[in-house]
Amino acid sequence: MTKDTVDFFKTQPNLEKSRRIYTVSEISQDIKLILENAFGQVWVEGEISNFRAHTSGHFYFTLKDNLGILPAAMFNWANRDVKFKIENGLKVICFGKISIYGPHGQYQIIVEKIEPQGIGSLQLALEQLKKKLQKEGLFCAEHKRPIPYLPSKIGIVTSLSGAAIKDILKVLDRRFSDIHIIISPCQVQGETAKEEIAQAIKDLNLLNESFAFNQKIEVMIVGRGGGSIENLWAFNEEMVARAMYNSRIPIISAVGHERDWSIADLVADLRAATPSVAAELIIPKKQDLEERLDDLTQRLNKALRDHALDFQETTDDLIYRLNLAMQYRLELSTSHYSAASKKLILLNPVALIVQYKRRLTELTRHIYARITGFVKLQESEFKGIVEKLSSLSPLNILSRGYSITFKVPENEIIKDAELIKIGDSIKSRLCKGEVLSQVKEINKNN
Repeated sequence: MTKDTVDFFKTQPNLEKSRRIYTVSEISQDIKLILENAFGQVWVEGEISNFRAHTSGHFYFTLKDNLGILPAAMFNWANRDVKFKIENGLKVICFGKISIYGPHGQYQIIVEKIEPQGIGSLQLALEQLKKKLQKEGLFCAEHKRPIPYLPSKIGIVTSLSGAAIKDILKVLDRRFSDIHIIISPCQVQGETAKEEIAQAIKDLNLLNESFAFNQKIEVMIVGRGGGSIENLWAFNEEMVARAMYNSRIPIISAVGHERDWSIADLVADLRAATPSVAAELIIPKKQDLEERLDDLTQRLNKALRDHALDFQETTDDLIYRLNLAMQYRLELSTSHYSAASKKLILLNPVALIVQYKRRLTELTRHIYARITGFVKLQESEFKGIVEKLSSLSPLNILSRGYSITFKVPENEIIKDAELIKIGDSIKSRLCKGEVLSQVKEINKNN
């Protein structure tokens, strides 16, 4: 028997005692350890398909390319900070570890981080939210409300510790220090910022409901100073956008610098490049207002003077024309009288002298009565015209004891007692001179 010949009749080892029998779960566990040790943590790129968000908060999906698929799971502790919307067809890069799901014996990647391929996650989230809100009409120009001119009360939503509030208050104080300001403070970055900003906007609207009509907040500034897209992200949150859209107070968005654009800027009634610019848009310079008021006062005085001159010229013309008419009537009557006298002299019958004298006397009386009646009628019509013209003159109104009352220092004409309160200073312009008074009592019933 050669060396390589096998003796089939020789007693063989007991194979039953030497073999190792594995359970299914043991095989799965060993393969899991092998895969995890072989790959460790990896980055994998692919296209998302079969995406499913479980009620537990976990995400399940498949990564695929042209040649294969890889099941993936992303648990809620890992996906809670994902800013963009994960959806089928989105190309992504995932970071995690290769493992096996024991019950199915299926290998998969446990995703710890996910990024959109070719674009930043924040930028993608921003574009997705823009598209959603634009479709719902939150950016429509029809929803934008005008910003009131020179509001008396302003609301501000920002951080008390940031540079934005200092810039806003500095500009408002420099331009018009009499403005009433209400600040609703909040965090403007960090995990709680979006909830605090949205709540601060709602709080100012709720506060406004308790104010009287002439004491309400007329405009609101919402914003913060500059920073990175991460620092400004709270103003790109859907919660903040909807709070601004639902606000009954007009809102000026002032987020970051001029180059920074946020969802808040698109929803707001007006966008300001910076917080300082927002304050400038609301309040004009007090000096500019005073100059405009002086100009309007001068124009009003000139108009009053011109109207008075026109009235005087009209009156002089009417008097001149009346005198001419009276003179013409008198000359005409005198001419008739002279003609009759000459005719009487020419006829000179003794018998008719007395008769003609009587007729002449009667005629003279009628002529005088008609002239007198005509003159009185003309005088009456003239007086009516003069009185009508006088009633239209603002100066004549003042001369009858009336006055024009202005609110000090605004020089705003007071037409309604609702516009003033006890303790206010008022100025009354009379026909000659002005009187400065202080309100002691207001009767609003009339």
